Amino acid sequence: MSRGRVDERLLATIGERLTARDELGAALADALRATDAGQPGKVTMKQFRRALQDGVDAVPDAPRALRDFFAAVEPVPDWVDFDLVEEGGRVARRFGRNTADVMLQLALIGSYRFDGPPRLLVETGGLVGGSALRRIAETQHWATAVTAPGALRREGEGFRLTVHVRLMHALVNHRFEHGGGWDAGRWGLPVNQSDLAATLGLFNAVQLLGVRLLGVRVTRAESRAVMHLWKYVGHLLGVDEDWLFDHEAQQHRLNYHLLLTQSYGGSAGPPLAGALVEAQRHLHFRHFARVRRAYARARLLSMLRFFLGRRGMRDLGLPHALPWAVPPIVAANVLRYRILGRTEAGRARLQRRGERFIARHLRRHFHERTPDVAAFDM
Repeated sequence: MSRGRVDERLLATIGERLTARDELGAALADALRATDAGQPGKVTMKQFRRALQDGVDAVPDAPRALRDFFAAVEPVPDWVDFDLVEEGGRVARRFGRNTADVMLQLALIGSYRFDGPPRLLVETGGLVGGSALRRIAETQHWATAVTAPGALRREGEGFRLTVHVRLMHALVNHRFEHGGGWDAGRWGLPVNQSDLAATLGLFNAVQLLGVRLLGVRVTRAESRAVMHLWKYVGHLLGVDEDWLFDHEAQQHRLNYHLLLTQSYGGSAGPPLAGALVEAQRHLHFRHFARVRRAYARARLLSMLRFFLGRRGMRDLGLPHALPWAVPPIVAANVLRYRILGRTEAGRARLQRRGERFIARHLRRHFHERTPDVAAFDM
């Protein structure tokens, strides 16, 4: 297929997978939500947490749904190269603030222009009102946790948080499938394979595209490492294996077709985008908090104007802004990543800078609370 040509078969597959779920996760959610404590196959959260922490063999007489679920996530696929996974984590952390900017502005808020997934966030109270800052912090904590050294080994925090997120997705599906209030015929399942693949594409290929737009140099080897890291994360999340990619171009191709299936507009996007913009007023700063919060909000709007354009800002009901924040960011990134970053000492400096930013960024969102991801809605 030549570049740019629409693959009708792929579009049809995307449509079909809007109603495809993570079956192992669904079975575990069913077993967890079973109302009769003595029901055969019933799983408790205590059993799940024990299996997640110590392995499913540590759970006496583990129910089948629990064993099947962990049989899918505990074995490491033959294609996983942990040296490459570790390098992908180093590269992602070396991008520093650029990753945080791209993921919030282009990937997350930018995705609110489409219908469907934003509605799920509204229905679950995910990113509206007072929960906006907490939920975005939880997402950022997970996304940075999976990039830490050793994080995706079986005993690593990134592994445990990713499996936690997979079950959380299954419980969301169970809630809406059994409780009603969701138009699956129009939007597909609340958490379906097509949307999961689209979300994974935001964290790998869109991240790489976005940091390049901000002036960051990304080599072919760095791209390969980041893609491999997120390929394994996608496996742990239950994304269909044929939609886990080694190369950025493959993900961009799928992302393009996923975009073709989206409908723009809808009432859910603007309040979600507005909540995240206003959440900047609640960031935690040690000094000059009011001024720095106001600057953070203005900077966010400026960068959104750069990434989304005038029409995107209008679609999301965001106030007019000029992209004044972007030129100095690009200039600094050209110096850091395209000149200094070509040397070993320069890369080491960028690595240290990225690590400091991650710690500071999480502190501004969580303040004195312990970083975590969303609790299960049981």
